[in-house]
Amino acid sequence: MMSEAFLSIESVSASYGNISALHDVSLEVPGGGIVALLGANGAGKSTTLNVISGLVRPTRGTVRFDGEPIHRMAADHIVRRGVIQVPEGREIFRDMSVRENLEMGAYTRKDRAAAARDLDSVCDLFPRLRERLAQKAATLSGGEQQMLATARAMMARPRMILMDEPSMGLAPLVVEQIFETVRTLNREQGITILLVEQNAKLALSVSSHAYILENGEVVLQGASADLRNDEAVQRAYLGG
Repeated sequence: MMSEAFLSIESVSASYGNISALHDVSLEVPGGGIVALLGANGAGKSTTLNVISGLVRPTRGTVRFDGEPIHRMAADHIVRRGVIQVPEGREIFRDMSVRENLEMGAYTRKDRAAAARDLDSVCDLFPRLRERLAQKAATLSGGEQQMLATARAMMARPRMILMDEPSMGLAPLVVEQIFETVRTLNREQGITILLVEQNAKLALSVSSHAYILENGEVVLQGASADLRNDEAVQRAYLGG
């Protein structure tokens, strides 16, 4: 890995009622890095993000962010520490305007003048959102809704973003634009990113390290470049 772990999950297990979702999962995300979390539907990827975000309590194990245990914190306290999730399926506020959605991203902040400047900055990053500030979010295309969900996360001034399936249901050209934005956020703003993505080829192209989950367990991990060239990974995840 590139540097000391900014986020670490240590031997975490989690369940939904009697259904076990994660089994002794451990992973690390270095500060300033992009790490991919891959696997089929039901492998435990979204559960892992929800444990980090405080939406699911682990039954055992520890989650540390910047050296501090966060696995017993309330979700809003984790947000205030700078860990922001962009959920699967976008989950924007559909009946609110684009502007109102962006303002909701800054709800934990007290610096209103700076938040207004940040709204202008995210509109520079996503010019289409500037054109649609007054529109209801429900009227946006799928790609624009993904842009809005990402921009809303940016309004919280994140130190780390958890991205859950950003390419889901989007046209290939839009997917390329979204992933170019992921690179920009990481490269130019230094935001650490944990990326859950079913498009393994794309995820491995933007990340430096990756973990593969199966049935709630980490079955493989390594440098993304090495995994791209691994024959077993190619057959199972890359269509090789």
